[in-house]
Amino acid sequence: MTHASQGDSRTPHVDRRDGLASWGMVSVLGAQFLSALADNALLFAAIAALKADTAPAWTTPLLQDFFVVSYVLLAPWVGPFADALPKGWVMMIGNLIKLCGAVLVLVGVHPLPAYGLVGLGAALYSPAKYGILSELVPAGKLVKANGLIEGSTIVAILMGTIAGGIIADHSVRLAFVSVAVCYLLAALANLGIPRLPPAHPMSEFDLRSILRDFSDAVRMFWRARDSRFGLLGASLFWGAGSTLRFLLVAWVPVALHISDTQTPAKLNAAVAIGVAVGAALAARHISLPRINRVLVPGFLMGVLVALLAPLQSLPAAALLLVLLGAASGMFIVPINALLQECGHATIGAGHAVAVLNLFVNLSMLITVALYTAVTHAGAPVVPTAYGFGIVIMVGIAALGVWRLRGAGR
Repeated sequence: MTHASQGDSRTPHVDRRDGLASWGMVSVLGAQFLSALADNALLFAAIAALKADTAPAWTTPLLQDFFVVSYVLLAPWVGPFADALPKGWVMMIGNLIKLCGAVLVLVGVHPLPAYGLVGLGAALYSPAKYGILSELVPAGKLVKANGLIEGSTIVAILMGTIAGGIIADHSVRLAFVSVAVCYLLAALANLGIPRLPPAHPMSEFDLRSILRDFSDAVRMFWRARDSRFGLLGASLFWGAGSTLRFLLVAWVPVALHISDTQTPAKLNAAVAIGVAVGAALAARHISLPRINRVLVPGFLMGVLVALLAPLQSLPAAALLLVLLGAASGMFIVPINALLQECGHATIGAGHAVAVLNLFVNLSMLITVALYTAVTHAGAPVVPTAYGFGIVIMVGIAALGVWRLRGAGR
């Protein structure tokens, strides 16, 4: 108790009534923007680095597997770690680890393990980023705070994706230097976050009890019909989305006869623009009592991917990918809201984020590994894109049948 009171006396007072206008909130937004900007630029810098090394095409999607493996392996522990320290510190540690990953490539380390180190930093960063908002703003402003975070992230995705592709086409080394600078600036921005007391300080880091607690949370969240629907839907979405990024990298030179890095980067940005549009449409037309409506845009995602496969026009591909992004936004935004509501009502928001991270990153690990295997086997890109679209349609259709028949009660 004495230790706790001393820690509180050293902790600066944060008036949560300042909310969105506080210096701490501004620092979180700045750090998140810079970190997300670097994350998305780094992917296309790493792809360009592999191309420059004339690495086999099947190694490119392995970047995603190296990135997400830390999310899967550390899922039970990153949440308690974020709660055991001031979350601003945890975010800074995450950004510094990401910085080390970018620097490793600059000193000659292969992009795959370096990108894996960035994934480790991201796995630590994620729960702190979401958990700190409730410590900085009052409950009545949490939705707006989340909206600001997501809005800044979307802008960062657009800017980072496009800038990463353009700079990497000019100079791979310059792209990695730019990424490293952004991570350093993000870590410095974290210094502006007040040193808040840990949410759940631990006297000892008991791995066994943490793993048992996480296993209980997974079982409880899986048993509830709505949260199981949300977990399966989110897993399908993120598995498909992560695979699509690499499918576009392989599809562009074959279908559009463009061999640079920036074109697939810009097409990925077109998807992000569509997601923002879809998020706005979802807020207007899909409420939680009508969550089953997400099955329509979910199925449409598969249809649009299949329609993309035979295209040979860049403007047509860009337009179709905006539509694909809109369908994606209308699908995932209500799913996320459903999971947040279910988490609040059952295992708690922090545990819910941890369980969701496990499911979606395991899905990404598996789907990208399967795509890598297909690529390694020499499957043609256009038929692969057709097949990918069909797999999405079948997956959403199966989820819809399960949901509408009530089999998950």
